[in-house]
Amino acid sequence: MLRFQHILHLLALGVIPLLILFFILKVLWGRKKLKKLGDEYLIVQQIRGYIQGRSTSRFILLTIALACLIIGWANLQMGAKTDKVQRKGVDVIIALDVSKSMLAKDIQPDRLARAKQLIMHMLDKMTNDRVALIVFAGRSYLQVPLTIDYSAMKMMMQTVKPDMVPTQGTVIGEAIDLSLRSFSQKERKYKSLVIISDGEDHDEETIKKAKEASESGVVIHTIGIGSPQGTTIYDPETKSMKLDENGDPVVSKLNEDELKSIAGAGKGTYTLLNNTEDAAGRLIEEIDGMEQKSLGAVIFTDYKSYFQYFLLAGLVLIMIEWFLPGANQKAKTRAI
Repeated sequence: MLRFQHILHLLALGVIPLLILFFILKVLWGRKKLKKLGDEYLIVQQIRGYIQGRSTSRFILLTIALACLIIGWANLQMGAKTDKVQRKGVDVIIALDVSKSMLAKDIQPDRLARAKQLIMHMLDKMTNDRVALIVFAGRSYLQVPLTIDYSAMKMMMQTVKPDMVPTQGTVIGEAIDLSLRSFSQKERKYKSLVIISDGEDHDEETIKKAKEASESGVVIHTIGIGSPQGTTIYDPETKSMKLDENGDPVVSKLNEDELKSIAGAGKGTYTLLNNTEDAAGRLIEEIDGMEQKSLGAVIFTDYKSYFQYFLLAGLVLIMIEWFLPGANQKAKTRAI
């Protein structure tokens, strides 16, 4: 089994396409300059010591070296020792509201950012539970199916934003429906749904669906995010306050009553999000207190790291690039 110990470090690989684009633009700019002076082929032939393609070769070496160093930084590992251990846990689906009202800044930096912080803290405290992610607004989408790969879940959290769901609004009932389909249909317990929202629900059937979920063995916890007083919403498309059909600023308020009703129907708890660390701790305590199922499996308990090979490859490529001559030495000598 292969894994990256620090998988989030791989995001740094995103700089490589930018470097390639910059290099291509630089080459095109250089060729354009040469064409203004005359025939490009004749001009480069007159440059003492010029070696065709040498700058490209050096750039390729440095780019591959950078990729190797980043991969080494993430530390590729392989399971070296396995133990058969008895694990117990539950299945937890996190349903995150990504409607534009979650961009309201009545809590800093904004509701969505704080919600993502909460999820990160939850993942840090989880050990054996399987976890999944659903994002919802006017529609609901399963982003991460049930998994114990918390690193993959954390990486996905970096990309969560409102435009992931093209249909706006807040329809919590649909998120509950999707979670029911995502849980195992063979079990009537060991399942928990955590809904993180400001509670501005547009689905009249939500409470009914929460009761149906509870009857199928799902415990629903809700997290309220925002303030009852509310605030205006920043619209990233217009780069200004969101306005209603009358041209008045839209004020988004936390609907605690709705979220408390959903938690009550789902036989779970409601928590107002103030301190993300405390809220995550209370949620994990509730989940750990549930009846848990056996998840006996072969677990890799010892991993062998391979970061040193990638770092060595990167350094060797840098040294090759360093000693690679930028010009023809014989031509330079003749010129002298």
